[in-house]
Amino acid sequence: MKKNLFYAQSGGVTAVINATAGAVITEAKKFPKQINKVYAGRNGILGALNEELIDTSKESRAFIESLQFRPGGVFGSCRYKLKSIEENLGEYQRLIEVFKAHDIGYFLYNGGNDSADTAFKVSQISQKMNYPLTCIAIPKTVDNDLAVTDSCPGFGSVAKYVATSVQEASLDVQSMRESSTKVFIMEVMGRHAGWIAASGALARQNKNDAPHIILLPELMFDQKKFLDMVKHTVAKLGFCVVVASEGIRNKKGKFIAESDTRDAFGHAQLGGVAPFLANLVSSKLNLKNHWAVADYLQRSARHLASDTDLQHAQAVGKFAVRYAMQGMNGVMPVIKRLQDNPYRWSITSAPLSKIANVEKKLPKSFISKDGFNITSKGMTYLRPLIRGEAKSIYVNGLPKLLEPKLVLAKKQLT
Repeated sequence: MKKNLFYAQSGGVTAVINATAGAVITEAKKFPKQINKVYAGRNGILGALNEELIDTSKESRAFIESLQFRPGGVFGSCRYKLKSIEENLGEYQRLIEVFKAHDIGYFLYNGGNDSADTAFKVSQISQKMNYPLTCIAIPKTVDNDLAVTDSCPGFGSVAKYVATSVQEASLDVQSMRESSTKVFIMEVMGRHAGWIAASGALARQNKNDAPHIILLPELMFDQKKFLDMVKHTVAKLGFCVVVASEGIRNKKGKFIAESDTRDAFGHAQLGGVAPFLANLVSSKLNLKNHWAVADYLQRSARHLASDTDLQHAQAVGKFAVRYAMQGMNGVMPVIKRLQDNPYRWSITSAPLSKIANVEKKLPKSFISKDGFNITSKGMTYLRPLIRGEAKSIYVNGLPKLLEPKLVLAKKQLT
């Protein structure tokens, strides 16, 4: 029977998540006998719970095509964790009520680790609550920490941004080293996995190029070892560039930059590693330094997106629809690497039971013995993911963005 499809974006957005959304909407039109309309959840899963469904059929074809150039989450995202059916049956009953009211038979959830968990839970409700629903999770996370998939859409563009920023900033510091700044510290995202920090190594073309120190959450932060390395590098080269993950921990296993604020998933809000390290360098080594926090800039820099990343993002969206049409439930389209150089890849399916609540960290084989660098094996993995320029369209010097209508479907429930 012909059903409607519900698509939602979840968690932190990326430079290419809207490209996935555009691919889902476009691919769904190829199955007119199975899919009637594509609804997008306003602010992720909350759109389903609040019965706020955006009717994508009201958007122009030009707008849907332009989504590949738009960063952020055009339909709104959220950090909202569904508890188990046993803990909060009411939420699942509400989802089913909304899905029934709007004749939704396909649920596509575009997100990272916690979103995969949500998708896995929703995929089980058709049996437990006797409602026919096909659920597909779509990978997305700048952290690159989803299990099974070779890489995650969103990561390649962040890696390209970080590597480019490190390369450019290092030339600035190098120019001023004689009489001014000696140390530059760049803080990047990465709570438990150091993939983004590791990508800074891509900026290095020659042996003495920046970054000179990479701090990863997979390893305990050793203050003395760090300061000794900074001192040695400055003595040797006249300057030192550091890329630090926000998730580095002290000897007690606590985040160095952990605050008392927590998000909806229960994660402590991080941020402040760079100024912490800068203070150490100032007080212990008396070296002039500057620091920067990439924060939202690294994940929203569509103007510097990787073409490989864009292709990944569109492919997982297309295959999510195809898998749904095949009746597959509780799976995710994942990227399979076939060859490093030249880079070749394909899309295959993986069960959510092997992905939900599993975190993929940087392998030991990717980390140098001193803990401050990335091995050749790690570089071989990273390099293809930043290749190619997914160029934006510019108008009056700025990226061209078409505005959405975001028309909500009429509510059927009180």
